[in-house]
Amino acid sequence: MSGPAAGSGDRSRGGCLRAYPALPVWVVEDHQDVLPFIYRAIGSKHLPASNISFVHLDSHPDLLIPVNMPADTVFDKETLFSELSIENWIMPAVYAGHISQVVWLHPPWAQQISEGKHHFLIGKDISTTTIRVTGTDYYFLSDGLYVPADQLENQKPLNLHVILINPTEVSNSQEENGEVASAKRLKLNTDDTASTVSASSSVVPGDLDRSTPSLKKKEVQSASAPNKAETLSECSASSSLRNGECPIREVVKDVCQVLQKGDAYVLDIDLDFFSVKNPFKEMYTQTEYELLQELYNFKKPHRNATEEGLLDCVENRVHQLEDLEAAFADLCDNDDEETLQKWASYTGMKPLVQLVHSLKTRMESPDYEMVHQAGLTCDYIELPHHVSTEEEIEGLIQSVKVLLKDMPKPTLVTVARSSLDDYCPSEQVDIIQEKVLNLLGSVYGALDVHLDYSSTSSFL
Repeated sequence: MSGPAAGSGDRSRGGCLRAYPALPVWVVEDHQDVLPFIYRAIGSKHLPASNISFVHLDSHPDLLIPVNMPADTVFDKETLFSELSIENWIMPAVYAGHISQVVWLHPPWAQQISEGKHHFLIGKDISTTTIRVTGTDYYFLSDGLYVPADQLENQKPLNLHVILINPTEVSNSQEENGEVASAKRLKLNTDDTASTVSASSSVVPGDLDRSTPSLKKKEVQSASAPNKAETLSECSASSSLRNGECPIREVVKDVCQVLQKGDAYVLDIDLDFFSVKNPFKEMYTQTEYELLQELYNFKKPHRNATEEGLLDCVENRVHQLEDLEAAFADLCDNDDEETLQKWASYTGMKPLVQLVHSLKTRMESPDYEMVHQAGLTCDYIELPHHVSTEEEIEGLIQSVKVLLKDMPKPTLVTVARSSLDDYCPSEQVDIIQEKVLNLLGSVYGALDVHLDYSSTSSFL
C-alpha cells in the first residue's frame, strides 16, 4: 500500500507519536489481558489517546459490556482491568474515547453479529449510570444493552465493520514451500451474490434466506438510532468454506478504508480464530444443553420493531436473566426439591426441574454458577464450535498473510491464546501460535515478542 503507513508511529493527525524500534507482539492467555498493554502504549505516546482503529481476528466479537459496571470505572484503569472478562473488554475502551473503529474479521463458523457496517453510539445510561449502546443487533439486544440515544450521555460514535475471512485453498506444493496461495482462491459464486441483501433493506435478524448464513442475523433498522448495517461488499455475503469465496483483495480494500479514518491501529489476534471449541458442550450432555437453550432462549423483537418494541424486548430479557441468575444463586445455597419447585413455578422456568435432576444424577454437587454462565451463551445462536483440520488452519493463515501484506503496519500486535478455558483447542494452540508468529515475522520483519503467559520474551 502506498503512502504513509497508518499506525507506523511516523506521524499522526493527533500529533507526533513515538515509534517502536521493532514491532511489539504481546502474547497473553486470557484475551482481556491485552488491554493493559494497549493502555501502556497510549501512555508512552506510541498510540494516540483517541481515534485508534482496532482490527480484531477472533471467533468471538468480544463486544459485550460489563452489565452492572458503572460507566465512570473506565477512568480508573486498575479498577477497570479487574472488572473485565474475555467477552467484554473492548467496548469500555471505546467508551473511554480511545477506540473509534473496530473491524471484526471472523472465520466462516462465527456469525454472532450480522455482516457489514454498523454505526451506533455508546455512552452512559442516565438512569443506571452503566455503559449502554444504541446498537440493535441481536448480539446487543440479547444481553439487554440497548437504549435509545436520548437516554445516553457522554456519547461516543462507534464504526463497527464485520467482515468474513475465508480460508485460502492451499495446494500440497504450496504448503511445502510455504508460498502464499492467493492465486488459488476460488471465484465468487454468482448465486451467492444474487442473494446478498441490499444496504437499504430493513429486516429483522434471522429473517433472511438460509442460503446466506453470514447474513441471517441482519440487524433491526431503527429510524431513531444511528445504527444502519450495510453490506461491505457483495462477496462478504458468502460464508461457504470452499464455495463462493471472497477475493482477499476485496477484504483488504474494505479494511484499508476503515484504517484511513483512524490515526493508528492495533492488530489483535485470538488464536481461536483458526480453530475453536464451545467448552460448555463438553461439560453438559446434549439434553442438558438443550434445556439450557430452552431456559435462556432470547425472544426476538418483531419485524421492523419500533423503539418502544425494542425497549420492551430488552426489559423482558433483563427480567428473564435476573430471574435465572437469582434461581441459580439460590440453588447454590440449597438445591433441594422445595427450592427447585419454587423456581420452576416462574414463567418459562419449568425446564429447570429436568436440568437440575439430570445434573444431580451425574455429579454430587453441581456448579450452578457455571451452569448459569453456560446458559448465558445460549440465547439466539450457539457459541461457535469448529475444530479445524490442519488444512483449514493453514488456509486461514495464508488468507491472513495476504491480508496483512497489503495493509499498513500496525503500531503493536496483541495475541490471545484462549486455551486454558478451552476455546482454542489445547492440542492445537502451540502449533497455531508458532504459525502466527512466523506469519507476523514474514510480513513485518523484526518482532519484539513478549510471552506474557510465561516468564520469557524474545526478539524474532
